[in-house]
Amino acid sequence: MNALVTGGGAGIGRAICQRLGEEGTTVGVLDRDGPGAGETADLIAAGGGQSTAFDADITDYDAVADAVSSFESAAGPIDILVNNAGIDIAMPFLDTDTALWRRIVEINLFGPLNLHHIVVRGMAERRSGKVINISSDAARVGSSGESVYAACKGGIISFSKTLARELARRNVQVNCVCPGPTDTNLFRTFAGDDEAGQKLVAALERAIPMRRLGQPADYPGLVAFLASSDADFLTGQTISVSGGLTMAG
Repeated sequence: MNALVTGGGAGIGRAICQRLGEEGTTVGVLDRDGPGAGETADLIAAGGGQSTAFDADITDYDAVADAVSSFESAAGPIDILVNNAGIDIAMPFLDTDTALWRRIVEINLFGPLNLHHIVVRGMAERRSGKVINISSDAARVGSSGESVYAACKGGIISFSKTLARELARRNVQVNCVCPGPTDTNLFRTFAGDDEAGQKLVAALERAIPMRRLGQPADYPGLVAFLASSDADFLTGQTISVSGGLTMAG
């Protein structure tokens, strides 16, 4: 089995890559942070797995196509696609500008669209494939300071449901995982390291029933399940992993 994971150079993406590598999957680690992707590939290799790192920006369609072609030429067709890469900058919507909107939309919405368009076509032709899109609970319940990010992640949920319907008869399953607040570099950038950021972390820890932020290791097990044959009859679903902060169903 071969998997391509975007944003695999750190955080949740790295944890997912390592878990898939442990499961015996050959992992393509795609990240615009080339050294970070290389470190992830080295960690997988150190654990006895097989992996290749790709330095590519998911907003660049041609760069993604080249990376996919290189990976499939070396390893074979991609069986699993995990769209994890993302970016967010915390700011009230009325304080933002169109340049920021475009940056967030390009990475969080157009980037995954590029990956789907390039990778999923082959899955549909082979009538086999698993797509796991990492969205966010910000898309489900809203999150102050994350308006455009939440809009993009909500779009990914709607897109995933639609694609799941379109590809159901071609045996391609498409599902979403929605992390809650998680202790990653992205979250630290969002919260900041000042007193206000510390208060935000403390408030979230009080609000989350399990009384802690999520950790990158909280997500790979679910992704591995959705990528496995145990999830063959599960498609178009959105699953929150938030320590109970959000409960939908």
